[in-house]
Amino acid sequence: MKRLLVMLCVSACATTSGTATKPSEKTPDAAIFYPLGLGTAWSYEVKLLGETRQVDVKMLKKNDDGYVEDSMGAKLLADTYGVRDEKRYLLRNPIAAGNKWTNVVSVSSVETYEILAVNQPCEAPGGSWEGCVVVESRNRVKEGTTLVNEVTFAPGVGIVRLSTVLEAGDRQIRQSTLSLLKFTPAN
Repeated sequence: MKRLLVMLCVSACATTSGTATKPSEKTPDAAIFYPLGLGTAWSYEVKLLGETRQVDVKMLKKNDDGYVEDSMGAKLLADTYGVRDEKRYLLRNPIAAGNKWTNVVSVSSVETYEILAVNQPCEAPGGSWEGCVVVESRNRVKEGTTLVNEVTFAPGVGIVRLSTVLEAGDRQIRQSTLSLLKFTPAN
């Protein structure tokens, strides 16, 4: 469950395949959508496989390689390209609807990402925010079957919602949801 949650919450090797903004347009930096300060904490309601539970995540330490490690064992980094874990970019600059990128996670796993919406209002049990970004990632599991994640990031807060659906032919089968219950900024 812990590993699956980490995989759901944080979607590393990446190549960018096009952007939707002109260089002169001013867009926010991806780093504002995922605060990595030590002590930052989130409480989530996670629904997975018919089970509902609360999961608490806290940023614990900064490693020598620049990554910040959380209480679930995930390592995150904000760099000039965006916010990433050890295998993938979760959010890439520029923050603009239509921006797309690809993450090669393993020899047999390639994830495609697209920013679906920017500057959107969003809400979860833990609050409501303005200026949110919605990102979709797709990973083909096998012929005719794709795992689709939709992640909503709020500025200064991070992930507020995540929904995972399995597309099998013309069917969509809900796999999991994650909703922010509480956010505590760094001390």
